[in-house]
Amino acid sequence: MPWAPDYVSTPELKGYLRISDTADDTEIAYAISAASRAVDRATNRQFGLVVAAQARKYTARWDRDRARYVVDIDDLMTVTGLVVTGENGAIDVFAKEPGNADLNGVPWTRLVVDPTSTTLPTLKEDGVTVTAQFGWTTVPVAVKQAALLQAARFFTRRQAPFGVAGSPELGSELRLLAKVDPDVAVVLGPYTRWWSAA
Repeated sequence: MPWAPDYVSTPELKGYLRISDTADDTEIAYAISAASRAVDRATNRQFGLVVAAQARKYTARWDRDRARYVVDIDDLMTVTGLVVTGENGAIDVFAKEPGNADLNGVPWTRLVVDPTSTTLPTLKEDGVTVTAQFGWTTVPVAVKQAALLQAARFFTRRQAPFGVAGSPELGSELRLLAKVDPDVAVVLGPYTRWWSAA
C-alpha cells in the first residue's frame, strides 16, 4: 500500500452508490481521491504505508512528570528498518508507545527514551532522526466507511450546484457544508490524532 492512498476503490464506491455503468468512472475516481484526502485532514494523519524505511526528523520533549524524554513521531506499525539517532549518536534503548498498540491494531505514535540509552536526545529542534517504514499496515474498516460516505457526498454534489440538496417542499432540504459529513466526523472521531506540543 502506498503513502496517502485512496481508501476505497472505484468498484467499491459504485457498489455503494448502486451504479452499474462506466459513464461516471472518472468523476467517481476524483471523488474517491478528494474524500481520502478529506479523511486525512479530518484526522490529522493518513492511513497508507511508505514503501521503504525513510528518515524523518523530530524534536524531543522533556516529560517533567515522569522524568523522561519523549519523541512524538508519525504513525508507525512496523519495526522494519527502525533506527533512532540523536545528535550524538544512536539512541539504542527506547520504548514504543502506546504500549499495546500492536495488539490493538493501532500505530505507535511516540518513542520514550530510556535513561540507560548510550545516547540521550537533546531538546534541539529536529534533533532526533527516526528511520522507519512509517504508516498503517492496513486501512481500518471505519476509515474505509468514512471514505465511502464522503466520496458519495462529493460525487452527488454536482446535483446540488448551489450547495443545497433535497427539496424544501418535502422538508428534506440539506445545506452541504464546507467540512466533512457529520456522520464521517463521528466515524473518524476515534482515529483523530492530536499532536503534543513540544
